[in-house]
Amino acid sequence: MIEARHLRVLRAVAATGSFSAAGRELGCSQPAVSQQMKALEASVGTPLLIRGAREMRLTQAGEALVRHAAGILAGLTAAEEEVAAIAGLRAGRVRLVSFPSGSSTLVPTALAALRAAHPGTRVSLEEAEPPESVEKLRAGDCDIALAFRYEGAAGAEEWDDLVVRPLLVDRLVGLVPEGHRLAGAHSVDLGELAQEPWIAGCPRCRGQLVEACESAGFTPRIDFATDDYPAVVGLVGAGLGVAVLPQLAIEPVRPRGVRPVTLEPAVRREIVALTLPDLAQVPAVAETLGELARAAVRQESAATGEAGASGALHG
Repeated sequence: MIEARHLRVLRAVAATGSFSAAGRELGCSQPAVSQQMKALEASVGTPLLIRGAREMRLTQAGEALVRHAAGILAGLTAAEEEVAAIAGLRAGRVRLVSFPSGSSTLVPTALAALRAAHPGTRVSLEEAEPPESVEKLRAGDCDIALAFRYEGAAGAEEWDDLVVRPLLVDRLVGLVPEGHRLAGAHSVDLGELAQEPWIAGCPRCRGQLVEACESAGFTPRIDFATDDYPAVVGLVGAGLGVAVLPQLAIEPVRPRGVRPVTLEPAVRREIVALTLPDLAQVPAVAETLGELARAAVRQESAATGEAGASGALHG
């Protein structure tokens, strides 16, 4: 294998005409130059220099290698500079996949902070719900996946091969129309909503709703189902049913005509950022994970403050 340091020595010998002059140019001894030239010739399997009593000249193979050395060394220098820029966060790219309510709450705050601190780092965003987002991470289609899992759900080991960065715990909140009989309640047992028509959210949230209702002793009558959280809120506000949504999904929406109620027993989901072990060592990825964690802290603080002001509870 040809080493870059050997190519640099060969170029210096070709330019100066002797080992001693090449050594002075490179800042090393004449024997060191001679030793590295012998190593290079051994690597390529053919002589590169013709050593005469008064002069030293290149063989045909030596001339060919010197001709290619300039481009090879220039390419290596450019690569070293680019890697140094990425390592120093002056450049780099992070591909992020997030579920919608994470995209509208945690992601904007995190990416704004990242851009302010490291304007050379570019982040792309794509939306996907878990487990699709986790599959994209394992397939190499993204660098970070924002995901969630419900407390007590089976399959906790499904992320054992990934780096898991916990962000926050998001509590499910009940939504009822303003004129509903339970709109003023401090907390509501899920069983009290057994006879209500329901509006369901995304497929995974829908599954969790059915599971929670069945644990409370009833099967929900789902009249409407939509992946669009503002549509869920709008349908509840129009008096067409009740719903259960994650707190994180409600916060970006203006819930007109809707009253949030605390559900008992509490149902929570854990919000995490996932990446692969090797990717966790990449500076731009590590910094993005850090900003997501800081955004989660700010999100929880803001939600706690708003809940205190409105009398609603947030878990």
